[in-house]
Parts: sequence; structure tokens; C-alpha cells
Amino acid sequence: MSGTDWQSDLRARGYRLTPQRQLVLQAVGELEHATPDDILTEVRRTATGVNISTVYRTLDLLEELDLVSHAHLGHGAPTYHLAEHDQHLHLVCRDCEQVTETEVALAAPFVESLRASHGFETDMRHFAIFGRCANCTRDRKIAHSSSASSSVKDAAT
Repeated sequence: MSGTDWQSDLRARGYRLTPQRQLVLQAVGELEHATPDDILTEVRRTATGVNISTVYRTLDLLEELDLVSHAHLGHGAPTYHLAEHDQHLHLVCRDCEQVTETEVALAAPFVESLRASHGFETDMRHFAIFGRCANCTRDRKIAHSSSASSSVKDAAT
């Protein structure tokens, strides 16, 4: 989304594209899954006078206007990304904390089951699944295998 798109979108809704709003939007776009603190650090590269409350207020407004979206990818602050970014699920590795995006369509059977069983409409924009990524799973299996081999050798001696 270019600056002129943001400006047109905000003006159409009765808001202006202030320098702070533009900097926050640019930071969200560049950083992708960024916390408000990450966004503040990026914004302060250009505008040292911006504070964290400005970032939070701006993010709240931009989310209300459907320009940004957030997800909770663990304990602590939410992470933000541009709302134009297709809806996706977040797969969060508990070991290395890597965040992988995957298609919402993978969850379609689960979403439909919730709708059919409970009449519940899901908001997949805020959805994160926690587990272990392929690399950490592999590393854990290797470590477990090495540990089991050592235990067998120690028992034999």
C-alpha cells in the first residue's frame, strides 16, 4: 500500500495522514510482525520526538480503520501487520520463537466445525498456533537420540 493509498483511505474516513501516522504505517509495513516497541524504534529513526503513547494511539486508530491488524504471538505485546496482507495463521515455535505464516484455508474444516457445532464465527486475523517448527523438532529428535545412545552406553559399562 503506498502513501497516497493511505492518505486517500484516511481522508475518505475523515482523517488526515499526519507524519506520525505515515511513519507508523511505514514501520508496520517494513517490519511485518512488529510490537509497538519495535515500531517505535523504527519510527524514531526518522522522528525522535515520537513517544510510545503516540504509537499505541496511532495503531488503535489504524486498526479501527482496518489499515493494520494485530495478533498475539505469545506473552506480552501484540504484533502488528498491514491489514492488506492476506489473512493468515501464525505458527509460533515455542523453542526458537520463529513465526511462520500459513494459509487460513488450512483451518477451514476447524472453522466450519465451530460454526456448525456452536454457531461461532471465528476471527482468524488474531489466531496463532503454538508448537515446534520443523528445525527445532529435528534438533530435539537428534538431541534425544544422542542422549538415549549415551544412556545405553553408560548402562553397558
